[in-house]
Amino acid sequence: MSAQAPGKPGPKKPGLALWLPLMLFAGFVVLVIYGLSRNANTDVVSAFIGKPLPAFDLPPASDDRPGLATADFTKGKPRLLNVFASWCVPCAVEAPQLAALAAKGVEIDGVAIRDRKQDLAQFLAQNGNPFARIGRDDLSQVQLAIGSSGVPETFVIDGRGVIRYQHIGDIRPEDVPIILRKLAEAGA
Repeated sequence: MSAQAPGKPGPKKPGLALWLPLMLFAGFVVLVIYGLSRNANTDVVSAFIGKPLPAFDLPPASDDRPGLATADFTKGKPRLLNVFASWCVPCAVEAPQLAALAAKGVEIDGVAIRDRKQDLAQFLAQNGNPFARIGRDDLSQVQLAIGSSGVPETFVIDGRGVIRYQHIGDIRPEDVPIILRKLAEAGA
């Protein structure tokens, strides 16, 4: 057996300097796992829900459809307001769903963002035209005033001109029942 000489320290035990970083890293891993395992809420709650549409009067964006004004949304029946553009790829992707909604009797109005008439005409010829009216918003003023941050976005507007629902992004087939339900709720 070997004896330790008096006055000489023994082997050093791992101290706080070693364990603290390991504990912090373990805590970080636990937080990441917890965050990944939770069901994420993907609903975006707009500050504009429940508020009336701002006053606007847009000129026609298309030669075959009238322009769009706030007054068009105060005639007693809920409508969809779709913010779109001919240069927007997701807008073309949602076109079949807008056509399906129009085939079910849903009135859809559009706001064309920063678009040219000839580009819009080509887009509508290729993707269909479900719109009753299309207003031209060259400076995105109406788009920003209703809380739209991009294209496409779709709003359910009740018969008094109040925003009741906002769908961000393209409408997918699984979104159609939700939009129909929101329209029914807006008409009640």
